[in-house]
Amino acid sequence: MTQISKVYDPKIVESRWYNAWLEGKAFAGRRTGDKDEAYCIMIPPPNVTGMLHMGHILDNTLQDIFIRRARLEGKGALWYPGTDHAGIATQTRVEQNLRAEGKSKYDLGREAFVEKVWEFRQEKGGIILNQLRQLGASCDWDRTSFTLDPEYARSVLSAFVKLYERGYIYRGKRMVNWCPASLTALSDEEVEVRPQKGILYKMRYEIVERPGQYLEISTTRPETLMGDTGVAVHPEDDRYKDLVGLHCWRPFPRAKIPIIADDYIDREFGTGVLKVTPAHDKADFEIGQRHGLPAIDVFNPDGTLNAHAGEDFEGMERFAARKVAAKKLREMNLMVEEEPYENRVGFSQRANVPVEPRLSEQWFMRYPKVEEAKAAVLKGFIKFHPKRWENVYLHWLNNITDWCISRQLWWGHRIPVWYKKGVDRNDAANQHVSVDGPPDPENWEQDEDVLDTWASSNLWPLANFGWPDPDEEEQRDLDYFYPTRVLVTGFDIIFFWVARMIMAGLEMHGVEKKTLTDEEIQERIPFRNVYIHGLIRDDKGRKMSKTLGNSPDPLDLIGKFGADGLRFGIVNIAPTGQDILFSEERIEFGRNFCNKLWNAARFRQVSGPLSDNSSLEAIAGRLEREKFDEYDHWILSRLVATIEQVSTFFNRYLIERLPGVIHEFFWGDFCDWYLEISKSKIRDEQLRENCLALQDLVLRQVLLLLEPICPHISEELWKDLGYCSNNSFLQDTENPCISGQSELRKWIEVDGFKVDDDAAARILDLQDFVMKARALKAEYGVGNSRDATFYFTSPGTYRDFVVSHNTVFKTLAGAGKLEEVESQPKGTPAAVTKLGTLYLDLSSALDIGAEKDRLERELVKLEKAVAAGESKLGNEKFINNAPAHIVEGARKQLAESNEKKEKLTRLLAELG
Repeated sequence: MTQISKVYDPKIVESRWYNAWLEGKAFAGRRTGDKDEAYCIMIPPPNVTGMLHMGHILDNTLQDIFIRRARLEGKGALWYPGTDHAGIATQTRVEQNLRAEGKSKYDLGREAFVEKVWEFRQEKGGIILNQLRQLGASCDWDRTSFTLDPEYARSVLSAFVKLYERGYIYRGKRMVNWCPASLTALSDEEVEVRPQKGILYKMRYEIVERPGQYLEISTTRPETLMGDTGVAVHPEDDRYKDLVGLHCWRPFPRAKIPIIADDYIDREFGTGVLKVTPAHDKADFEIGQRHGLPAIDVFNPDGTLNAHAGEDFEGMERFAARKVAAKKLREMNLMVEEEPYENRVGFSQRANVPVEPRLSEQWFMRYPKVEEAKAAVLKGFIKFHPKRWENVYLHWLNNITDWCISRQLWWGHRIPVWYKKGVDRNDAANQHVSVDGPPDPENWEQDEDVLDTWASSNLWPLANFGWPDPDEEEQRDLDYFYPTRVLVTGFDIIFFWVARMIMAGLEMHGVEKKTLTDEEIQERIPFRNVYIHGLIRDDKGRKMSKTLGNSPDPLDLIGKFGADGLRFGIVNIAPTGQDILFSEERIEFGRNFCNKLWNAARFRQVSGPLSDNSSLEAIAGRLEREKFDEYDHWILSRLVATIEQVSTFFNRYLIERLPGVIHEFFWGDFCDWYLEISKSKIRDEQLRENCLALQDLVLRQVLLLLEPICPHISEELWKDLGYCSNNSFLQDTENPCISGQSELRKWIEVDGFKVDDDAAARILDLQDFVMKARALKAEYGVGNSRDATFYFTSPGTYRDFVVSHNTVFKTLAGAGKLEEVESQPKGTPAAVTKLGTLYLDLSSALDIGAEKDRLERELVKLEKAVAAGESKLGNEKFINNAPAHIVEGARKQLAESNEKKEKLTRLLAELG
């Protein structure tokens, strides 16, 4: 035990304890007890290029809370860390570095470029994990995994081979999402659809067989018309029935293209005529397939136009080509009109550029075990928290399409397919699919593509335990820790990762089976719970980004508030499954709480010597229960109730409520009330030891509740207050009392003694009495006054109780007097409570004349604000033309102004 310093310095405390935990192997995953006691969390692997951002802070704080709580409960806990190779993001970063040197990846060649990326990974790859250590993350760092580690990579390639052999993976030429910046195909889930303001061009194509007669066509993309190979109308559209089978002239390059009829056409959109560009639109491709139209690709992979577009466009950037195409149409008198138009455009999430639909030869996967993946959630084998996210998961599974799993990159898991040199690649007889390659590699060449990054991370829970060929130790871990207990993640990757991990586990874990029983589903799922949190936004609701300058550096926040303060603050503002509005002021709540805890512990240390605090049994043995008064019964009752609440919130995955309930008890009940009341007891030799023992009991249990959220300060005070035995860590100590109410009562309620819940209830009533008094003072602007006079009327049942607690009331309410009266004194505002009615004597604490003048000036301002608001909302032009959120804001502001006006009017009336 050491003397607690006057000021809490998180930098010193957090650094010292984290290093001690690492040296003591406090976070090592251990198999303890039977499988029911296993508690494993697999960290969502951050990108190897990544730097810590606020999303990581929230996500990893939540995981750390779960895993630390599990250790305190004596479970076999393992938090498995690692990083993802992040194919597109990492390759892009290295290519940017090369461009700065005037080079490209082609200058190096594939092998040398990949070696360059490995060098980059060695230099940058550990940064984010080291940053997580500064947050206090209690991962088993000795197990740290990387998705391109040899063993992990072998698992990924083994999965590809098995899925290929089972008929789930195939190669084909299909329309894909193409990123012209990263030069690779993307899955549908990697495309972010955004509203974009553009132009709807209405142009006309001349009918070949009827010179001088035209078909009008609407499009947002005139730069693709050079790839038009048909014009389509609806077969039941009377306007065009007689034209089906005829032809139109494509303006440039000039060509005759057929007019066809297809049910896909929307007769209500535009003119009801669609230009069909099979190589540049998914729907057009399908129309082209049905009608035998050729697909002419007029784009290069980088989004510039190629020779098929004609000499005027070859080599031109696609958006520049749009303007030139529109200009040519005007010059040819083929542009009818141009009007502003908002449509939805797909963007590459990684490269932040519009994607292009492109016909391309790629590898695809039919998802396995889709029905079992639905059943796993519908039957409750996997539970989402909050439950509403189950609907999002099931909706995606019900509308699932084959997954494009190949990427045109060099960094990643290279597809384990080889083709015999000099022959037809598409002939299966000329292909070799295996993990290790063909026995005569000199006669074969490997597929150039790599797998989508998500096609490796979907094996995260399995591959890290050595699947498909675990050694003896890995097998024991797999048998014990799998399925894992909970996955913590954001809702934005339910499709990318959560659903794919579930299907991968169902298909890969265990022997191959076409269908699975319920028991087998429960054995194969990768996790039993999915905890979904929201995205962090700024206080204006905007997504955080470096461009907007609204994204703080988490390490700066740790430096300012401490890791524990940041953790407590961020969880407190994080409603489950909803977006979080962040501001530093809201995080300050956490730092203030840590300071309060520190000061309370120091107050205990200077109040008297520390006796035997080495165990709950030892502290309970020091209690002199016959000396307990109502306040002692009340604080014990509140402590037991708080422990129960915390247990309930953990069991129901309501983690965001933990800071609030702990803060309410510790700051509100223990510090503001019990410690204040205890000061007189500490001065009484007859009561001091019992009072200090009870304080020791409460502080011990609070530290146990708080440790998962604020581990560093909890560990420090655990040691300084003598709760630590045999120099062990809090995380290594068995603490059965943390499991709930019954365990704590067991140590307190001995020899016939019981916590008096009736006495506790009376103090709760007194709390309400005091809080109403404080509220009255605050409402009338005398919150800081310590000598306000209060009067009260009380029914006979409670009168004696109020009188007997007069001194406590004055101390806690900040009052000079509390006097009983028979009726309400004139001009005194009142507050009704269970114990009686309180009246505040304003003349004792307030210059009534000055206060009336101030309120009247405020009232004039509010009346003007109300008049202005009513005038604005009475203006039909404003209501009809202003954006909906502006109108709603004006209504809200008017309602608030009216509410304040009514309050001021009432206050003035009460002041006479």
